[in-house]
Amino acid sequence: MYRQHTIGVVVPAYNEEGFVGDVLRTMPEYVDRIYAVDDCSTDGTWDEIRRTAEEINGAEKSVAAIRADEQPAAATDGGPAFDRRVVPIQHETNRGVGGAIKTGYLEALEDKLDITAVMGGDGQMDPDILPRFLDPIVEGEADYTKGNRLVDKEYRDGMSRWRFFGNSVLTFLTKIASGYWKMMDPQNGYTAISRRALENVGIEEMYEYYGYCNDLLVKLNAHGMRIADVPMPAVYGDEESSIDYPSYIWNVSGMLLRNFCWRLKARYLVLDFHPLALFYLLGTAICGVGVLGIVWSLYAWLTLAAPLFVRGSMSALLFVTGCLFVLFAMLFDMQANESMEV
Repeated sequence: MYRQHTIGVVVPAYNEEGFVGDVLRTMPEYVDRIYAVDDCSTDGTWDEIRRTAEEINGAEKSVAAIRADEQPAAATDGGPAFDRRVVPIQHETNRGVGGAIKTGYLEALEDKLDITAVMGGDGQMDPDILPRFLDPIVEGEADYTKGNRLVDKEYRDGMSRWRFFGNSVLTFLTKIASGYWKMMDPQNGYTAISRRALENVGIEEMYEYYGYCNDLLVKLNAHGMRIADVPMPAVYGDEESSIDYPSYIWNVSGMLLRNFCWRLKARYLVLDFHPLALFYLLGTAICGVGVLGIVWSLYAWLTLAAPLFVRGSMSALLFVTGCLFVLFAMLFDMQANESMEV
């Protein structure tokens, strides 16, 4: 236990042979349950997980037996007694990192753990800084914490310029989609979440591709959960990324657009009412009409020799008006969510 809270850690792994075993062995002692999820790897990841799990679980049972013999009447720390510390889980088909984390989350809900963290099986996440993610949740300041590698130049030193650029673009798009306007580095997979948040955000429907973290942020906001960014350095080792970037960008962008529309409907029209949803809708519609008007004006001027000034000016005015509506909607959204970020 950690500060009277039961702790679980989900370790998603896909082709992490040579890394995942060390991740499991270096897990802090206060972690009660480790869900090592092999996402149908094609190398020796599953064998490494099973061997390491047997090693750790065997050692735990030996220590527990010795303690029971030495202090048979001693009270426990109040936490639940699990039959094994490491739970190996293997997917029959590859479901993506989000699918692996979803599997671990559902197991954590079944075990009724107070806080569940996520640490990748590639060894990039320092287990020594896990308390930074747990403390805001333990102290009731946040329901979800996530790493942030962009907050300080020193922390970004290990990140390539191309990766930093892509992360910055996705940060901006996720700010709009999720409503967490102060949040940065949404792609960071080092996270922790409270049981209350897990029970309310509909984990069963969580996106299973690499955009799972962006998807979860939108769901957290729609259900009124508070989040906190945890500064941490970027660490990259010898592991190879399995991300197909063209497919990744296409899928995540489409998912963010769908989730943005869903969040506006769920939070500002169904669960509550705020005119910012109408501002977004009206502004987008006016912008679209303005763009069509500009295109038609140019076409008529080039092909029909029609006057451009009046028609083009009116279309441009419509476009600018629509943009103002969208900007007002963003401002209202920022104000509505200001208290939800620590």
